[in-house]
Amino acid sequence: MAHDYTKKSIFFLLTLLVWVLVVPAHGARIKDMAAFQGVRSNQLLGYGIVVGLDGTGDRSSPLTTQALASMMDRMGISIDRNQINVRNVAAVMVTASLPPFARVGNKIDVTISSLGDAKSLAGGTLLLTPLKGVDGNVYGLAQGALALGGHGAEGAGAAQVKNHLLVGRIAGGATVERQLPFELNGRSSLTLSLYQPDFTTVIRMAEAINNALGKPLAMALDSGAVQIQVPEHLRNTIPMFIAGIEALEVNPDMPARIVVNEKTGTVVIGENVRISTVAVAHGNLSISVREMARVSQPEAFGEGETVVVPETEIDVDEEMAKVMLMGGGATIGELVRALNAIGVTPRDMISIFQTIKAAGALQADLEII
Repeated sequence: MAHDYTKKSIFFLLTLLVWVLVVPAHGARIKDMAAFQGVRSNQLLGYGIVVGLDGTGDRSSPLTTQALASMMDRMGISIDRNQINVRNVAAVMVTASLPPFARVGNKIDVTISSLGDAKSLAGGTLLLTPLKGVDGNVYGLAQGALALGGHGAEGAGAAQVKNHLLVGRIAGGATVERQLPFELNGRSSLTLSLYQPDFTTVIRMAEAINNALGKPLAMALDSGAVQIQVPEHLRNTIPMFIAGIEALEVNPDMPARIVVNEKTGTVVIGENVRISTVAVAHGNLSISVREMARVSQPEAFGEGETVVVPETEIDVDEEMAKVMLMGGGATIGELVRALNAIGVTPRDMISIFQTIKAAGALQADLEII
């Protein structure tokens, strides 16, 4: 019976592989659009001490003195907290991301951020720090020399700093001490979660999986999830089954959307944006105000006083407005060419899109961030 199951598994997976190789590539891979539930990273957090700083550590942080005194106590050294006054120590928060299926002994990167009033963490070394999950269990231990990618120097009247000196990293600075309790093999079903929920995309994804497997084993649960039934003879080889599913390609459906960032003037226009017939007139109005101080000097032997009189000049410059006519159902390419023709800037586009949206001629979501 076991031999028959093995033959079925091999045949099933070979069929899936052939489908992946034969079907022409026309979209994005499923692994780039969705992830299997449970297969994710977990955040770790710890409180630690960085030592070896060149006088740039915490100056008046009670957290540092308390942590240093507690560490000395654990090492059998008694010290009065009120007498601790060191400048080469800094209290820090240590963060890390525990990847899925990380094994005991694996190395992970850690990020160290200053918690007190230190000036710089350059040249420091993180002492042994336990990293805990949200459940309170220790999943890793971090220690090592910090890498900041910057430097700083200061004198009595000037200072020069390159990059940020209060956050550093240690590549492979933490060792995994506990594994997350998660097992793939033996599961009867798997659930795919889309990064960008969309009903059309999720239906296409389920159809692609069913076509590749030759059976209706995938079903869309909602706009963001697909449930896949795992055949019984493949439940002991689920990693290979997942690899075949992730390699399938699906053409995602993108909503019509325009995203603008008013802080930077960035405008991103989606592929499916359409505009109804509309005429747009856009001109630039600039107002400049210049204020200068003029000294009013009285006549010699006069009774007046010398005073400073402000003089203000205001210039208003309005360019001639250009009219742009867009036909119904204009595409993104036509829209860009038309906007470039009248010489609008990215910040002008923000105002134009808001006005077209208010007129009801923009068939797209306008998102301002």
